Amino acid sequence: MNALFDAIATMPVCKDAQRLFHGRGGLYPGCEHLSLDIFPPAIVLTSFAPLEDSDLQTIGDALLTRWQQIHPDEPLTWVYQCRALGAAQTRLVQGNLPDPHTVQEDGAHYLVHVLRGQNHGLFLDMAAGRRWVRQYIARQPDPGKCKVLNLFAYTCAFSVVALQAGAGQAINIDMGKGALATGQQNHRLNQLAGGQFWPHDIFSSWGKITRTGPYQLVIMDPPSYQKGSFVATKDYARLIKRLPDLLVPGGHALLCLNAPELPLSFLTEQMAQIVPELEFIEQVANPAVFADVSPDKALKVLAYRMPG
Repeated sequence: MNALFDAIATMPVCKDAQRLFHGRGGLYPGCEHLSLDIFPPAIVLTSFAPLEDSDLQTIGDALLTRWQQIHPDEPLTWVYQCRALGAAQTRLVQGNLPDPHTVQEDGAHYLVHVLRGQNHGLFLDMAAGRRWVRQYIARQPDPGKCKVLNLFAYTCAFSVVALQAGAGQAINIDMGKGALATGQQNHRLNQLAGGQFWPHDIFSSWGKITRTGPYQLVIMDPPSYQKGSFVATKDYARLIKRLPDLLVPGGHALLCLNAPELPLSFLTEQMAQIVPELEFIEQVANPAVFADVSPDKALKVLAYRMPG
């Protein structure tokens, strides 16, 4: 685990939530099961294989040594999550978590919950995607006229950055009422108006979604597999075919997929076959810390444009 200890020893002062070490990318032999994140002030160690108590003690000692160097007046707080058995087992190893626990990224603030479940309220690998949305809205001639559709919105982080950049309206749709409730709190936390929150099944709501449009930007960030609601291999195509009816001329779609088993071509080929009229613009690069030995296994974020 030398690579992990090197990352700890050089850990910077972090104001924003971010990944510190990404063993899951396969670039550090022997550390493929490990990741280290910071949701200030808490550090979160995640392992996809069981760790011995002696290993946790050694990691904790390294974290404490570095923390005392960069934050000499603050106590260390760190959390360990083990995902070796499928369901996450999480515990607070040292320190105390703030309540509520809020973090920031690029000037936006978000509620997180690092002790509950596998998802902490903010997907750190999507930081570049959120930055792309912020920049896209900001450079529109009249951002206030922009309407954004955020599908599979989770805690509505895309909506937060879109509205901060000046968008007039953002529609957030997700079946998870709890996630949407957190999304509403995120909007209040950032003092934002213009967000709408629909706890709907997207595939049963196309009529309402279409009537509320068309949209300047459509964001699709579905789970790769969620039993009973979404399976990427058969359902992503159902999303893609709706894009021409949802976008204004010249509008953009941001397609996201976090499925290591599906290559980039899974999206590009479906787009070319189903909606050939949409123009591929770019693949949004992931944050450098998420580098992967196999780019096809990493998060995929693609931008397309509807002809004007």
